[in-house]
Amino acid sequence: MRKIRAIVSLFALLSTIPAIAQTGATPEYPSPNAIVDAAPASDWVKIAPSDLLVMDLAPDAKGEARRVVIQLMPEPFSQGWIRNIRKLTAAKFWDGTSINRVQDNYVVQWGDAGYDNPESGETEQKVLPEGLETVPESEYQVDFDAQLSSEQRKSFGRAVASFWPWHTTFPLQDGYSKETGFIKGWALAFRDRKTWPIHCYGAVGVGRNYSPDTGSGAELYTVIGHAPRHLDRNIAVVGRIIEGIEHLSSLPRGKGQLGFYADASKRVPITSIRLGDALGDGSAPAFEYLDTNSDVFAQYADARANRRDPFFIKPAGGADICNIPVPVRRVSEK
Repeated sequence: MRKIRAIVSLFALLSTIPAIAQTGATPEYPSPNAIVDAAPASDWVKIAPSDLLVMDLAPDAKGEARRVVIQLMPEPFSQGWIRNIRKLTAAKFWDGTSINRVQDNYVVQWGDAGYDNPESGETEQKVLPEGLETVPESEYQVDFDAQLSSEQRKSFGRAVASFWPWHTTFPLQDGYSKETGFIKGWALAFRDRKTWPIHCYGAVGVGRNYSPDTGSGAELYTVIGHAPRHLDRNIAVVGRIIEGIEHLSSLPRGKGQLGFYADASKRVPITSIRLGDALGDGSAPAFEYLDTNSDVFAQYADARANRRDPFFIKPAGGADICNIPVPVRRVSEK
């Protein structure tokens, strides 16, 4: 039934094209945003509040609140680190810590300034909660056949199909893996029967020391520049920022080594980090993402890869997967 509704929506978007063709006028094609706006309600998937990490920063210079919302990765990806993050959140570990590093065209990093960061100049470390897991490097990727369900394996290949009448398929171009695709709304790469999360803009990862250390999850960062895909399978990706990244990407760049703030007064204090379902003041946000296994998402992805709306002259004929961000929207809780 959902597929029928999606196809009807597609026909509605294309209803003017035959008439335009008969007059000899230039066809008008819907933009990616128009396709997303026309998606039926059934093609949107609710994000569980328990999978949202809500970070409140100290107000800005004008007294405006600054909230950043992170969606955590679904199973089976990065779950050891995510279990640690849930324990750290429950222990209120990040309350009173800070944004310590802002490196231009790269990352913003936060946590305890003294925790394993000699570049910060701090030596005193906040005590970590007990029971954190030591996650092996093998967990940077998962076995495609053994750890993914048949539905997930099928949806990974389904994401690269297109239903546009003028373009039947498009390549997701990638120099770092054999294939890329989407599972449960997340961009993933694939090679040698292994799959792993990707460092796109807004991805959240776990800071670590030299191998074999993989980080506990106490130090987190987000990408604020060109996708650093060389980090894939070298550092754990545990989530993505779905709202409020402007509060991080617009911060002054650190002048110290690796973009750390040499001046402690430049660090932005973190008031609190809580899971969405732990916010007891009624402020828990609610979000949905566009089902990446839907016909509408395939139409949207094709439109991102082959822009034909009026501004564009030449369709690209393909796209890097990081240039197909999964649409996420805030919704009202009823």
